[in-house]
Amino acid sequence: MFFVGCIFIINPAHAQNNVTTDLLIIGGGASGSTAGIQASRMGVKTIIVEETGWLGGMLTSAGVSAIDGNHQLPSGLWAEFRQKLYNYYGGPEAVRTGWVSNTLFEPAIGNKFLKELSKNPNLDIWYTSKWLSVKKNENGWQVEVKKDKKTYVIQAKLLIDATELGDVMAAAGAKYSIGMDSRAVTGEAYAPEQANDIIQDLTYVVVLKDYGKNANKTIKKPAGYDPSVFEHSCDVADPASEDNTPIIDCSKMITYGKLPNGKYMINWPKHGNDIYLNIIEKNEAERQEALKEAKLHTLRFVYYLQTVMGFKNLGLADDEFPTKDRMPMIPYHRESRRLDAKAFLTLPYVSQPYSQEKAYYRTGAIVGDYTIDHHHLKNPDAPAIDFVKIKVPAYNVPLGSLVPNHVKGLIVAEKSIGVSNIVAGATRLQPVVLGIGQAAGALAAVSLKRNIDPSEVNIREVQQVLLDSKAYLMPFIDVKPEDDFFQAIQKIGATGILQGTGISYKWANQMWFYPEHYISEFTFIQGMKSYYPQVADIAGSGKDLDVEFFTSVISGIDKKITKEAILKDLSALKSKYSKPDDKIIRRAELAVLLDRYLDPFSRKIDFNGNLIQLNNSNKTK
Repeated sequence: MFFVGCIFIINPAHAQNNVTTDLLIIGGGASGSTAGIQASRMGVKTIIVEETGWLGGMLTSAGVSAIDGNHQLPSGLWAEFRQKLYNYYGGPEAVRTGWVSNTLFEPAIGNKFLKELSKNPNLDIWYTSKWLSVKKNENGWQVEVKKDKKTYVIQAKLLIDATELGDVMAAAGAKYSIGMDSRAVTGEAYAPEQANDIIQDLTYVVVLKDYGKNANKTIKKPAGYDPSVFEHSCDVADPASEDNTPIIDCSKMITYGKLPNGKYMINWPKHGNDIYLNIIEKNEAERQEALKEAKLHTLRFVYYLQTVMGFKNLGLADDEFPTKDRMPMIPYHRESRRLDAKAFLTLPYVSQPYSQEKAYYRTGAIVGDYTIDHHHLKNPDAPAIDFVKIKVPAYNVPLGSLVPNHVKGLIVAEKSIGVSNIVAGATRLQPVVLGIGQAAGALAAVSLKRNIDPSEVNIREVQQVLLDSKAYLMPFIDVKPEDDFFQAIQKIGATGILQGTGISYKWANQMWFYPEHYISEFTFIQGMKSYYPQVADIAGSGKDLDVEFFTSVISGIDKKITKEAILKDLSALKSKYSKPDDKIIRRAELAVLLDRYLDPFSRKIDFNGNLIQLNNSNKTK
């Protein structure tokens, strides 16, 4: 079911200052930060309005500083951010301090590096500021913002909602859904038969610090403390495994989120500090009142760790968050409103992207590899769905998931994009949300430079911007951005002419391109058909594709391409995988040749991945 938000009207008489910008991003969290960085790097005058004094949202201000997923997919700004962590701490091994993640860091350090990445004359960040209302007008958007006890009206051509719960898109009149979708709507066998408003548990994370073995940092006993709530919290059995036998290991539980410099991120789901609260549609006062219980619940767990488990030397870190109670500035929201968008990414499109009615994978702008992970242990009314055992490969998120169906001049980021409830269990993870922000920033910049609505952009232009920023379009694990063939493989992969092989693998799913492998004539022709119907009648055998067959096909599309030219170009490419006189064409070489000779990636597509037919449908440009 869809809800429609209301537009709050500004009374200009209350505004003390007027500010104009091209792009306004509300929310400086994971996606808001990267959206601002990307757009400003593209020359767009941008303002970020952020309620705290930090950048990064869930991975800093909320304290979730153990990165889940995309370790083998270092896409764009995620890779830049991670490299700063490597440089600071001393390399990849220095941030592999806890067993839950390959990359763990202190939240304050993450904030520091995001602020460094954000330094740009085109980017102005308004910290400790709060948006009050939004209004659409003939010039874009008027947004009322309170900053430093003053009220401003920001006039922006384009607006990005990067809030934690999708508040801006609701206020702007976008349609959205909350909670679990029905099976009939999504076509997902795992979805409940009837839709409901149940969302994932949230967590008020805390960072503890080791003050020495003789220290006693035990906090005051919190109100409502009941040790029985936490008595099974030392079960560290992997929920993704087939064996459900509990594995009790308290020392392993506490090191789950061990951070550098003797700190511990406490974000423990099993009888730990998860809590069920659905505050999405509540007002600010109601939210803050409800979150008191979430914070108190976490303190009860800390008290349990200190008293029952004996970790009295672990106390609330006094050098992490700039708050009086030493707790994070915001809670960790795992779920938000979800947009009624141009593309609706559901489980079938994630699990089998190449065999669906809509070719969403062609429009991909963000990649992810983490499994579908939902937290519902604290809500007894939640349907008993074993989400983590849903098998999916690495995937990409279509650009249309960021674009509303019914509101112009708005892009939606963070966790509020157009995905099903089930898929949101994967797209909510930190590297994916960082990628969502980068894609939102690129989409906004292209839209503004072309003076068109985000719904009208050339998707391929946005994707090319992302490729130039070393971001992935396709989640090919075996071709990195530093590879000479990276862009060609990404572009041909995004046409579907050459497809990846997806594998569900533990907590880090995969999609392989296999650049050094051969391809059969038959598979080559099958891939070419959708872009070049004139090859449909060519019979391809099971033989490995060689220069002779490739020439016969390509010269039929463009007669200027000769066998001599192909042999010369192929010989120059052969040094990476084989001998120069090898006449068999490998997949990476094929991608480069197709990109060079035909450039199918330049053919425009719509948000469903369909080719937009021009006057001459055989044109490659």
